[in-house]
Amino acid sequence: MDTSATPPPDATTPTATPRPGGTGRRSTSAAGKHGNPAAGPLGAGRRGATARRSGRTPRTTRPDDTTDSTADTTDTAGPGPAGRRRRRTVLMVLGLTAVTSATALVFGLLSWAPDPPEPARPLTAAEGERLAALRVTNLRDLRAGVRVTAGVDAARIELVGWVDWSRSLLYLDVGGPGAGAERGLVQRAGSVLVIRPDPAAVPTPAAPPLVPPTDRWRLHRLPPEASLAPVLDLLLGLAADRPDAAPAVSGGTARWIARDTVAGGPVDVLQAPLPAGAPAASSTPAGSTTASSSPAGSTTASSTPAGSSPARVPGYSSAGTEPDGQTRYWLDQDARLHKLVTRLPGVGPVTVTLHRADRPTLRPVDALGGRPGLPRALSDAEQRRLDRLPVRLRAQGGVAVTLTAPTGTDTNLRGTGWMSWTTRTAYLAVADLGVPDRRSLLRRDAAGLARADLPAAVAGGGTAEAPGRPPLPPPAGAWRVSRSAGDDVGLLVDAALAAGSVGPLGTAVRVREDVTAGRTVDVVEVGAAAARLRYWIDRDGSLRRLELRTSGNAWAQLDLHPAAVPRLAPVPRPAAKPRPSPVRPGAR
Repeated sequence: MDTSATPPPDATTPTATPRPGGTGRRSTSAAGKHGNPAAGPLGAGRRGATARRSGRTPRTTRPDDTTDSTADTTDTAGPGPAGRRRRRTVLMVLGLTAVTSATALVFGLLSWAPDPPEPARPLTAAEGERLAALRVTNLRDLRAGVRVTAGVDAARIELVGWVDWSRSLLYLDVGGPGAGAERGLVQRAGSVLVIRPDPAAVPTPAAPPLVPPTDRWRLHRLPPEASLAPVLDLLLGLAADRPDAAPAVSGGTARWIARDTVAGGPVDVLQAPLPAGAPAASSTPAGSTTASSSPAGSTTASSTPAGSSPARVPGYSSAGTEPDGQTRYWLDQDARLHKLVTRLPGVGPVTVTLHRADRPTLRPVDALGGRPGLPRALSDAEQRRLDRLPVRLRAQGGVAVTLTAPTGTDTNLRGTGWMSWTTRTAYLAVADLGVPDRRSLLRRDAAGLARADLPAAVAGGGTAEAPGRPPLPPPAGAWRVSRSAGDDVGLLVDAALAAGSVGPLGTAVRVREDVTAGRTVDVVEVGAAAARLRYWIDRDGSLRRLELRTSGNAWAQLDLHPAAVPRLAPVPRPAAKPRPSPVRPGAR
C-alpha cells in the first residue's frame, strides 16, 4: 500500500481510540499530534518515514507551539535587522524631541519679560487716610527699632537703636565714616542730647546695650554743620497726637508708586512730602530732570518746569514734593511705617528702616533723669524717712561726695571732695571735661562760697573724668568769695548742706524705686518745677544721692559715700594791707 497518498494528519482528522493490543499504526491521538512523548514512538516513526519518502523534513511539533526551535534560536541570537532598525528609529525620534524642547525653552527664556509694573497714580481716599494716620500710629505703638543710613561716601553716618515716640526719646549707636566726635552711644530726650563717645569703636554700629553704661556720658551740643541733628529731628518728627491732613486731595502731589514686600509683610510704596514739623526734605532744582528707581524695579523720569511750584498739601511740608518723589513711605494696611527714603538739606539721601516688633522699654541715663517711673504720693513710712532726714544727716557727721553735673548747653563737670553737716562745710575739686588741665576748688561754709581756679597739678591732680580730691589745707590763690551760689553746682551743694530741708509738706512725690551702690532706694522728688530736687533715700533712712534739674534741663548728681571727713580748714585769706599812718601837722 502506497503511503504517499495518505493525507497528513491535522486538527480536523478525527481521533480513533486505540484498541488494546493494536500495532499503533493508526493511533492519531491528540497527544501524538502535538509531539507529546506520551504518544509513543510508533506515530513519530510513521510520520518520519512518510516524510523521508516525500523528501520533507519531519515535523515534531505544531507550527503554533511556543517551544518552536526557530523562535528559541532567534531569541538567543538577539533581535533581527528589522528590530534593530525600529529601535534606532525610536531613539532618533526621542533625541530630536529633546533637542527641540530644549531649544524652545532657551528661546522662551531669552524672550521672556516680566509683566510691566503698575503705573504711578494719585492716592485713593483710603491710601490718603492711611498716610495721614502714620504719625498717630507711631505714637500709639510707642516705640520701634530703627536703622538709619544718611549721607554718602566719607560723610555717611549709620545709626542703629530704638526710638520711643511716647517719651520723645532716642537711644542709638552712631557709626559710619562721617560719625566724627559723635561716634559711640547717643541718647536724646526732647532737646537734650548726651553722648558717650568711643573714638576706637568699629565703623559699623551695632544695637546698643539695653541697660546703658553709667559712666562717661556728657551733655553735647551738635555743631551747625553736623548731619546728625536733622536726622534725629526726622526720627522724633515721625509721631504726632493727631492725624495730618489727608494728602489725597485734589491737586495734591501724593501718589501711589508700587507694591513691595518687607519683613512685616506686603506694603504700599507711597510718595508724599514730609510731615509738618519734620526737617524739610531737599528738593530738586527747578527745571531739572531726575530719575528715581522704584521698588518694583521701574524707573520714572520727570521734569519740573522753571518757575513752577508744586501744589502745597495742608499739614505737609512744601519741600520734596517733585513728581519724582524725593520722600517715599513703605506703609502697610494698618498705617504702620516700615521704611522711609528721603533727602535732607546738608545731609543727602536718608534711608530709615523701622523694625516694628523690636520695641523694648528704654532706660534714659541719669543725665536725662533715669528710667521712667509711676509718680505717686508718699506712703507713711516714706514720709517718716523724709521727715527724719535732717536729724539723721547731722548725726552722721559727714560723707565723701562725687559730683556729676551736665550744666549749660555743653558744660560737663566732674568733682570729688567732702561734706560735713557738723560744721556745715563742703570742699570739692571740680574739673570741666572741656578744660582737662584746670581745676576749680570750691569751698562752701557760713562765710559764703569761695572759688579758685588752679592748674590740675596743684589742685588734686587726677583726670578730668575722675579728678583727685582737693588738697589740704587749701592752697593759696586768687579765691573769689560770694554770698549766694549763683550756678547749678552751688545750688546742689547748698541743697545738700541744708540737711534735708525739703519745703512744705505735701510737695513731695515718690518717682520710682531704684538701686545705687548696691542699696535699694526710694527716689523722692520735691520743690518747684523750675528747681526740682530728688532725694535718693535707702530703706534705713540714709541719703545716698541728691539730684538737681539744671538750667540745661539735664540732671546733676551729688553721690554721698560714708567716709571719715578730715578737718576742712578755711581758705587762706589775703593778708591785710597796712594802713598808712596819718601825717601829723608840723611833722617833717
